[in-house]
Amino acid sequence: MRRFHVWLAVGGLAAAASVPDALRAQGFSVNEHSTCAMARAGTAVASPCDDGSSIVYNPAGLASIPKGRTQITIGGTFIAPSGNFTQDATGFKSDLNDRVFPIPAVYITHGVTDKLGAGIGLFAPYGLETDWPEDALGRFASYNAVIRNIYIQPTAAYKIHEYVQVGAGFDLNFVHLSLKQHLDLSEQSTPSGLTFGQIGIPAGTDFADAKISGNGTSVGYHVGLLVNLEDVLSFGVRFLSRQKTGTINGTAEFSQILTGLLVAPGSPFALPPAQGGLGLPVGSSIDALVLAPQFQSGGALVKQDGKTQVRLPEQFNVGIAFKPVEKLKLLAEYNTQNWKVWDNLSLDFAILPDVVLPQQFKRTHTWRFGGEYAVGGQTAIRAGYLTHSAASPKQTVTATLPEAGRAEFTVGFGTRLSGGLHADVAYQYIDQADRRGRSGGPGSPNDGLYKFKAHLFGATLSYTF
Repeated sequence: MRRFHVWLAVGGLAAAASVPDALRAQGFSVNEHSTCAMARAGTAVASPCDDGSSIVYNPAGLASIPKGRTQITIGGTFIAPSGNFTQDATGFKSDLNDRVFPIPAVYITHGVTDKLGAGIGLFAPYGLETDWPEDALGRFASYNAVIRNIYIQPTAAYKIHEYVQVGAGFDLNFVHLSLKQHLDLSEQSTPSGLTFGQIGIPAGTDFADAKISGNGTSVGYHVGLLVNLEDVLSFGVRFLSRQKTGTINGTAEFSQILTGLLVAPGSPFALPPAQGGLGLPVGSSIDALVLAPQFQSGGALVKQDGKTQVRLPEQFNVGIAFKPVEKLKLLAEYNTQNWKVWDNLSLDFAILPDVVLPQQFKRTHTWRFGGEYAVGGQTAIRAGYLTHSAASPKQTVTATLPEAGRAEFTVGFGTRLSGGLHADVAYQYIDQADRRGRSGGPGSPNDGLYKFKAHLFGATLSYTF
């Protein structure tokens, strides 16, 4: 019975690209790579923070590092999400598991000359983890999905004019994908060509647990331009290239879930083969006689190899920073990401039929506004607001990535502790709009409402010598 088809979630291995920060909007991009920038709602392209994160936000900022100065920055953002899905027909609700997700960031920078700066950063510009209970309503899309993209970015910048700086570097990406989901027996095909649902098996009958994981790499680049006019007005532009991984080789493993179903009198399972049935004895176990062979040698649901590829979108940022008075800095920024590259996802199995899943993501747009005020010479307080659109269309909003448009509010401060040691802390609140989506597999209709909120906490230590 190799007619079993397995819709391995929104993209199987690739859809494990379904936030280290749970449930990010704007596809599955992450922007919290600096506690200082986070407190300003991510506005850093026109005025990068002095913590090495210009490697991410605008590489041209490295040219401002004084000659001979070295800085090491270690930080992280911790995301505490909450959310749920409520099914229309039943009123049943599934809640996300209570977890905290970390996003690390490490930077080392050095002023080589008065005009040349260089550095290297490690951070996660894309990623997510959605973690639901194993019996959640959306378990047939996924109950746990992870993507971890760790970028290593060697970067250099040069001051080509008193007011103009340029920077560039390359990006080495290490990606890990994993996905866990249940399979619905009613959606699988029988030898007659009908589905189990068409011969009486109710929808939502769990019969298998699927676990898939894989790793890959890709390479890209980033460039930036910074124009600083008399330290009063500055403009910044930054571009992060599109990336396509090489073949991601993974493994798919399946374990049987007992349904407890028995062959009933007059059921298609009891009919003789001449009448399109299986000829099974009345009262016999469907688990043992029909399903178990699929998890054994020769069956379709044995451990097997799988492969896929992942495309990551290009990003473009442009922004402005203005100091109306000496101690106050106001910032505004626009970002767009070309999530149209997340159009179709394909997954090739060694035994199971290959899967091509439409995603039809859209380009996203973000507006960020931030401010920073210096309190004395050692401390700055910060605040900001941002809003952005969602990448996924209404037909691909699932438990794997139930995103929607968002408004986000930020606040934080930074201060010098002693000598060359500096600390920053920040808080961010994500208010995501409620959005309709589906709990079933590809092609099923939207059948409920997803809700999501999150609290983010950031902390960074920088040491300069």
